[in-house]
Amino acid sequence: MRNKIALIIGAGPAGLAAAYKFLTETDDIKPIILEELSEVGGISRTVDFNGCGVDLGGHRMYSKSQEILDFWENILPLQGVKSIDDKILNREVENLSDIGSDPEVSDEVMLKRRRFSRIYYTRKFFDYPVSLKLTTILNLGIIKTFLAGMSYFKSCFVKRDEKTLEDFMINRFGKVLYSTFFENYTEKVWGRHPKDISKEWGEQRIKGLSLTKAVLNALKLTKNKETTLIDEFFYPKFGCGQLWKLMADFIVNNGGEIHLNTKVVALNNENNRISSLTVIENSNHYEYFGDYVISSMPVKDLVCGLKYYPDENILNTAKNLPYRDYMLVALYLSDLKLKNNTKYKTINNICPDNWIYIQEPDVKVGRLQVMNNWSPYLVKDFEDKVLISLEYFCNENDEYWNMSDDEFINFAIEEAETIGILDKKDVIFSKRVKVQKAYPAYFDTFKDFDIVKKYLNNFENLYCIGRNGQHKYNNMDHSMLSGFEAVRIIKNNLNKEILWSVNTENTYQELK
Repeated sequence: MRNKIALIIGAGPAGLAAAYKFLTETDDIKPIILEELSEVGGISRTVDFNGCGVDLGGHRMYSKSQEILDFWENILPLQGVKSIDDKILNREVENLSDIGSDPEVSDEVMLKRRRFSRIYYTRKFFDYPVSLKLTTILNLGIIKTFLAGMSYFKSCFVKRDEKTLEDFMINRFGKVLYSTFFENYTEKVWGRHPKDISKEWGEQRIKGLSLTKAVLNALKLTKNKETTLIDEFFYPKFGCGQLWKLMADFIVNNGGEIHLNTKVVALNNENNRISSLTVIENSNHYEYFGDYVISSMPVKDLVCGLKYYPDENILNTAKNLPYRDYMLVALYLSDLKLKNNTKYKTINNICPDNWIYIQEPDVKVGRLQVMNNWSPYLVKDFEDKVLISLEYFCNENDEYWNMSDDEFINFAIEEAETIGILDKKDVIFSKRVKVQKAYPAYFDTFKDFDIVKKYLNNFENLYCIGRNGQHKYNNMDHSMLSGFEAVRIIKNNLNKEILWSVNTENTYQELK
């Protein structure tokens, strides 16, 4: 009998993972998820519109954790037969599951997709990660390539004292490549120069990657691959959001609860415990009581929502934690100007990229997704049409955020036309999506985050999980692992510090 309650704030990957584990690994704890949005998945959800689907950000289903890989396969069986686009193009797909599903027959299937992404700079394509191939040399020019090589070799022997993200990147790529491919783009993404961002962001997202490893990978001289270098990944037939919807169905069908459109506005704390949560649900105020509180809400909102505040130093640190917000413009096109100049076959000869990093300094757009290359099943009439998304990084209530949907969509289309991605006349329909606090940032009061973390750990029934819950730029699999770990800690009465150690390893070798 489930006579205890775990209140879970947020129905993103971390919150759903925790609820799932409570139902499968405990007998006495009932999970109740409280989600502010009208759908599950958080920033990993898939937005459906006009018969198409587009992910908020690209989310490859890849992990070095066997637990996560097994979990995904349990929810969505692996592909055993070629998908429709692979059949049409007669593309080879290696190591399909002997007992896998047929994407043409079953909707619940995990596809196996080729990872391909590049940098778009000076209206040309460069490898991502940057490598010293012939195409790179030709695009950069002999002189700049020589300077980049000399700069890189210098960085191998003369190391900067790593305090900032700028130091971190120069030590791995040299100053010339850093200033060419990383400096301006990083500032576009974060709104801050890399010298003002903590090196921890690089340790979190780039880890052991360097130019040497990128080159060795390109020359097939290494077996161990960094996260950024994987060649293939799994992906749900109908987008990343399909996984979260299936998990949500499981949770509800097995005794859990999910309350959508339910915003947590206060946490009632007393004597180092959270006794209850106050929410606004359908315009009414309610109070939920629970034995445990699992929070994936932004740390800033969590601390500011406490009934009894911590001391002023902790409160100000939390209140001023920085975030970067996000906007997406999805465009359904009759044609895409970026054509295929690679060896990989594509339908209608469109570029084969899953996503493209836009590093042109004359536009604000930061990244481009081509959904046809993620899954043809996301694109209505995929044989003749193209579905892309233009991704923007911004701050809530800045001039771009405050534009109307029509204004910003027209702005995005004009930018894409300016850099040669599309012709405006080829846009059939469009949609804009805004996401608050999409990316926890590593500057300003983040340097003092440990005092906030220590304070939150003092609440004996509070467990912080996920990207925003830990103010840590996690990958999706790490967010899920934090949800799993929270349940294990509660079940076995373990030290909470285990929870904060998810995704702190210095390297992220992909051996699977």
